[in-house]
Amino acid sequence: MDPKPLPGPIVLFLALGITLAVFVPLTGVLVRFRANYNPKGLQLDSEGGAVPYTGPVVRSYFGMMVRVYRLEGWAGLYKGLMPTAISSLIIGFIILLFIDTDKPRHGRYRAPETGVLGTLVYSLGMLVISLPTAILTYRSITSPHKLSYFNVMSSMRTLLTPTERRRPWILYLTPGLMAAQMVHICIVVLFLGPMRRLLLPALSKPGVAAREISIVKLAIYLLIFCLSISALAPLEVIATRLAIQRNHASAEYNSVSQEVDGDAEETADYAGAEEDVIGLRSEGDPYLGLVDCAKRIVDEEGWMTLYRAWWITFLGGLGSAFA
Repeated sequence: MDPKPLPGPIVLFLALGITLAVFVPLTGVLVRFRANYNPKGLQLDSEGGAVPYTGPVVRSYFGMMVRVYRLEGWAGLYKGLMPTAISSLIIGFIILLFIDTDKPRHGRYRAPETGVLGTLVYSLGMLVISLPTAILTYRSITSPHKLSYFNVMSSMRTLLTPTERRRPWILYLTPGLMAAQMVHICIVVLFLGPMRRLLLPALSKPGVAAREISIVKLAIYLLIFCLSISALAPLEVIATRLAIQRNHASAEYNSVSQEVDGDAEETADYAGAEEDVIGLRSEGDPYLGLVDCAKRIVDEEGWMTLYRAWWITFLGGLGSAFA
């Protein structure tokens, strides 16, 4: 007698647990590496004199991993666990309940097979659902404060400004963030997807043999894919920088001075005992949008900053294309 397969919800929870255990630390290191502010020029001290930048200088993904573990231990590597788990559960149940398909999907923008327009609508819809939790996840990862796993209100007060707490929809209006994500989606869905189906139609068929794939067309697609990384990787770095940039009612006020009467509270303790894991750009001089963010990163930190951990974008996209 064959054993009965596990119910869908149980499989979902098991897969979620394994995924979180493996990918939360890897994603956390990636977010911190891309968010780390490392200007190449001199900074001004309190008296207006020029001084060299003294913040953390981390030049590689694995260097950031070592730094996080050295300063914050396993707790630092698992920063962002709760918002990641909550968003994964919500999206997982939406897929389980409302998407009728027997074909597993592992890619970031792998939607039901409904054509280019349907895929675009699906991807943009998932973006609207996931954007607030993505912002909270990125901010919780990069925050220098200790955040409680279960005291949601305390964590919210640390991660969100009073303006954002009173008007949560303003998260969707974070300058340039929605634009960066939408351009990323359009490149993947409207350009790479059709090129893959045009050049490598056999990959869309289950159980395809390697001999059915044209080597010439495969080489052309890989060349196009590599060129697309030159746009996708900077967009991901820019989206990270914009997501952690909090929205204030006015740039000259910090989150404490904007508190309404009786709404202020003490700041959470710092997570690092000795020093901050990463440097963060001053909120008093925010990025004004997608283009402004890209220009300032290049001017202040150099163009290679836009390609931090580009190989992760490459491997992720390659795995999605051939999954």
